[in-house]
Amino acid sequence: MTPIETIMRTAPVIPVLVIDDVATAKPIAEALVAGGLRVLEVTLRTEAALNAISEMKQVDGAIVGAGTVLDARALERSIAAGAEFIVSPGLTDKLADAARHEQIPFLPGIANSGDIMRGLDHGLKHFKFFPAEASGGISALKALAGPFGGIQFCPTGGITESSAPDWLALDPVLCVGGSWLVPKGETDYDAIRSRAEAASGLARTPD
Repeated sequence: MTPIETIMRTAPVIPVLVIDDVATAKPIAEALVAGGLRVLEVTLRTEAALNAISEMKQVDGAIVGAGTVLDARALERSIAAGAEFIVSPGLTDKLADAARHEQIPFLPGIANSGDIMRGLDHGLKHFKFFPAEASGGISALKALAGPFGGIQFCPTGGITESSAPDWLALDPVLCVGGSWLVPKGETDYDAIRSRAEAASGLARTPD
């Protein structure tokens, strides 16, 4: 398996995290890892994000990556903060080249067949289907996956605890991204752990 596929297969759900207060980063990571979710995506949507990555890296068992990476500069800053993988909402040639140059696992966002073909040109076979629900949901992903054998996905965007099993039942889906695990501003770490335990118990049941 490629490094990004190994990461994607680590747990059925990757928490998509928006961290405003760096003081909450480590406790959140501890709660998620204790609940069985080791792969954590910290989105670069706040000023605290890069420091949050560094804090979460201190938690035993955590595999911490950066999300909402839009360009090569953000990729470099994420790696400097300790990010172990990179997630982007889209795919550009410059970003793909930068990820390959840095030899870091890369999960770019795609929403149509042209995006996938651009990724294939860069040797990529693992993609984030984003925004999953707004881009047509499960029926759209099934249609997209049809012409591209061997491509695997992590749908993200609008997926909920109740809908995640339906996505995980699709053969090309290795995991899903979920923001429901840690609502913005959440500091009830017991609740976070409980949600993580429920999510980590979701099984891939390809149809």
